[in-house]
Amino acid sequence: MRRWRMGLPALAVLAAGTLMAGCASNSSVPAASGSAPIPSVPVVSEAGAATPRLVLTYEGGLLVVDARDGGVVSEHALPGFNRVNPAGDGRRALVSTAGGFRIFDAGAWSEAHGDHAHHYRSVPVLTDLVFPAQKPGHAVVHAGSTALFDDATGMISIFASDKLDNAALPATEVVALPEAHHGVAVPVSEGKLLVTNGNEETRNTVKLLSAPNAQHRRTTVAESNQCPGIHGEAVATDQAVVVGCEDGILVIKDEKVSKVDSPDAYGRIGNQAGSEASSVVLGDYKKDQDAELERPKVFSLTDTATNSMELVDIDYSYSFRSLARSADGDALVLGTDGKLHIYDVKSGKEKTSVDVVGPWQEPLDWQQPRPSIHVAGDTAYITEPATKALHLVDLKTGKVARTVTLPEVPNEITSIKG
Repeated sequence: MRRWRMGLPALAVLAAGTLMAGCASNSSVPAASGSAPIPSVPVVSEAGAATPRLVLTYEGGLLVVDARDGGVVSEHALPGFNRVNPAGDGRRALVSTAGGFRIFDAGAWSEAHGDHAHHYRSVPVLTDLVFPAQKPGHAVVHAGSTALFDDATGMISIFASDKLDNAALPATEVVALPEAHHGVAVPVSEGKLLVTNGNEETRNTVKLLSAPNAQHRRTTVAESNQCPGIHGEAVATDQAVVVGCEDGILVIKDEKVSKVDSPDAYGRIGNQAGSEASSVVLGDYKKDQDAELERPKVFSLTDTATNSMELVDIDYSYSFRSLARSADGDALVLGTDGKLHIYDVKSGKEKTSVDVVGPWQEPLDWQQPRPSIHVAGDTAYITEPATKALHLVDLKTGKVARTVTLPEVPNEITSIKG
């Protein structure tokens, strides 16, 4: 069964105050002290084609895997629970770890040269460069910039994604929000910035800020305070950005904020997966406010072109690491039945499913490994912690192309284009 609901009219508020913003400079975000185990002259070889790689976490370290065949390239010890995020330059990842967001060079990149490109490979390196954060939260890449959110301070660090380097941190703008909270910031076109506002008790406000002026300050272009429990973000076609609420979803587009209500009084959409090839955003959907851990059997499809929401009922469950999109914009849901389900986002109908992993159940602790999905190009990379497996699913053929056994139990996963 599918349910459909139109959104409310757009809520648009013109300039209404400013947020503090630091001047962009290298000194605004200092590098961590100490020396890094980085070779003084890394060995670099030229390749005949790009070498895409995966970066995966396990308890106490990182794995680098060749995205083409699943072969392990290198392993890097890093104590504690670590998370990985795309850095935005096609070469590096950002590791959320003690002290902040640490730059990890995955060791493969391409450089444009006229009408073609040159491709290079090197040894992956965990650098000593860290964007400081007391509690590193969301890292978002969009519109040529990367925004890093510190949940402990409400500080946002923003830099040009293509300016990352292994020698020093790039010039970084720091935006200070009024209060600390578990929030998110999304770089938007023309230098604008979308931010959440809130505190440890409540968060319900989103603001679209202008590009910095000559005094390095941003002003509020549009805002809404109608999003209780703000969580997650995604980008759709035509520069539409969404953030999830406990009673629906906000759509930020053309300097306006629109609310699309959930059909239930409590209908939480906390995790979203967008595609710049589609106006529709895939989201989770939870409606039991009192559950210790709800294992939902419905997901949401929100069309940012019409501000409408469709709920799709299913006979399996999933976790927050189960949602992804294909290059064509199809919705991908990795189910607890072990199948990768592929949906047409306009109709909400299932196109096909692929048997990938064994049946599983979402653990109570969100940090614990569970099957996860990551898509790069036409391949869906699916981890299976129970067997230490990494499955490569060809989305064009709808078949598992390869399965490899990793040396460690995989948890989070991201990729570089190489």
